[in-house]
Amino acid sequence: MEVLRITATPLACETIDKLRKINGPLMFHQSGGCCDGSQPMCFEKGEFKTGDSDVKLGTIHDCEFFMSRDQFEYWKHTQLTLDVIEGRGSSFSLEIPFGIRFIIRSRLFTEEELSQLKAVT
Repeated sequence: MEVLRITATPLACETIDKLRKINGPLMFHQSGGCCDGSQPMCFEKGEFKTGDSDVKLGTIHDCEFFMSRDQFEYWKHTQLTLDVIEGRGSSFSLEIPFGIRFIIRSRLFTEEELSQLKAVT
């Protein structure tokens, strides 16, 4: 079984479906910026421009998930799970007007899982 760097809870997938109906195809970027700390942000696909300073962790619920390369260095030993909580974040992420926000939960990979991970792009 493939070891995934990024997963999503059922509630996160339901939220993605709701946002996709309104906005079309979506993408995520895990910021490492000052304003939102390391909050995952949801954008219309292509609205956030990725570059050499970003890595693609994978795809969740048909959405590509990117993270800044510097941030990835801190998180590369963990499996990340996209979830949703009530509360308003202070970002440009598409879920904010609904009074909810995406968050990341994490757990350390086992040694066996680490040996099976694919390289990020």
